[in-house]
Parts: sequence; C-alpha cells; structure tokens
Amino acid sequence: MHVSEARRRFVSYLEVERRASPRTVAAYARDVAELEAHLGEQGSDVTNVDVYALRRWLGELARRNSPASIARKISAIRAFMRFLRKRGVLTRSPADELSAPKVRRPLPTFLSVDAAGALMTAPDEERRGGRRDRAMLELLYGAGLRVSELVSLDVACVDVANRTVRVAGKGGKERVVPFGEACAKALVAYTEERPFLFPARPRAGAARVESALFVSRRGSRITVRAVQALVSRHGVVGAGRADVHPHALRHTCATHLLDGGADLRAIQEFLGHASLSTTQRYTHVSVEHLFRVYDAAHPLARKPRA
Repeated sequence: MHVSEARRRFVSYLEVERRASPRTVAAYARDVAELEAHLGEQGSDVTNVDVYALRRWLGELARRNSPASIARKISAIRAFMRFLRKRGVLTRSPADELSAPKVRRPLPTFLSVDAAGALMTAPDEERRGGRRDRAMLELLYGAGLRVSELVSLDVACVDVANRTVRVAGKGGKERVVPFGEACAKALVAYTEERPFLFPARPRAGAARVESALFVSRRGSRITVRAVQALVSRHGVVGAGRADVHPHALRHTCATHLLDGGADLRAIQEFLGHASLSTTQRYTHVSVEHLFRVYDAAHPLARKPRA
C-alpha cells in the first residue's frame, strides 16, 4: 500500500469507524501529511522510520509549537501507525515509544450564579432576534450544551412539554438532556418569534432551513461563529465580562451543578463526556471556590497583611 493511499484510508477510518469530529480528522490528516513531507526530505517514509527519527522531527517542531500541539501530533502519529499495523503495512509501531509532553490545562472559565443570571437576561427580547438569543443562552447554560451541539439542533429535537432536548454529541453519540423552567419559557417565547426571522425576500443563493431550531436573520442555520459573537457581546452587557464564550457557559453549568450537590457521574452523563477525568476538571474549580469562601469567612483563615 502506497503511503498516500494509506493516509487516505486512515482519514476514511477516522471519519467512518472512529466517527471523529471534522476538526480532529483535519488536524490528524495535516499532522500525518507533515510527517510524510519531513520523511520524504530525509529519503525515508513511515514504513521504515524508527523512534529516533520521530524524536528528531518532534524536537524540531518543539521550537515553534506549543506542548499541546506536540501532544496532538504524537496522538495523530500513534493512531496512524497503529492503523498501518492493523492493516499489515507495519509489523510494529515506533510511535508507541514516544512520550507526550505534559500539558498544563488552565482552570475552566466560569461565572458566578448572579453573573450567569444577569447574562441570561441581557438580550433585549423586544428587538428582532432578542428572544432567539435568550433561548440560546438558556440552552448553553441550562443544558450545558457545546456550541456545535446547539447550532446543529433541529426543531424536532426539543420537547418543551417534558423539558428535554435530544443532542447529537461528539462521535455521533446521542443523549437526552433535561433543562429547567426558565429555559422552557425562553424556548416557548422564541418559537413565537422564529417565523418572523425568515426574510420575506430571501437573498439569492441563501438556503432557508425550515428544520433548524436556531436561524440567522437570513433564514439559514445559525453558525458557531455567530453564536460566539453574540455570547461575547451579551457577556459584556449582562455580566460585565469580556471573556465569556459559549464553552464558559457549559463550564458554568457543570460547576453550579457540582456546587449544588450533583453526582459527578450524573454530570458526566449530562455533559456527554466520554471520560470521567474530563468531568473531574470541574472539581478543581469548586475546590478553588471553596478556598475563597473559607479564606473570606473563617476566623482562622489567613488574612493578607495590611
């Protein structure tokens, strides 16, 4: 099997069998192509490369790439070489001997309960699109949705009567997520406004999507970039924060559930995390919050010197 053909089949494997996200597929394909180009310059290819050649390549990349990027490239090469081994192209994978650099993960950004409440009421519901913005914010926070999950929702995915939404998460895994009364009211209000968001005279080439739950003012399915922009704008107006983004609302939802006594496993299912270790990041946020409360309230807590 030629190397370029192996890469093409690897990409197909990621898309069909692994059901990886488009961003992951594109990043892995780019990393593998980068390795192939490097090995080609050295007069070699992936069929005869050893771990020392891989380390030299990664060493060169480390000068201009972050540890997180290097870790992802190692994951991509490992996955590619394991794929080749299963297909009989390689007898062993030298990438399995690579050690990924330690990546420091910053604590997730989250809002206080009061700030989250202020953000939910930031959209002016008397303006065109205001009820839509309110409903999107309520779902991002109230149901802890990823922004990609939000924009892909169809009208049929939402059951307001039972206060649930059917979500297609990462890897095509579907889950049913409950939401609260405030979110249900916002969705009901939005359904009254939604028909008026479709323009009377669509622009040439504009695709009107009747099935999409959230639509733009052009009548097309709203984009991730548009949601990011409106969350940032309402974050400044409502919460007085310039660093609010859609995923921060998901973090906020998880943190508030945890602080309220929710079980970590239940939060894992709620958010659609494949691994509990991902959900456990929120415990660090809550511990930090606990320390702040303790330092502010406990009589034996250390006070900063004047």
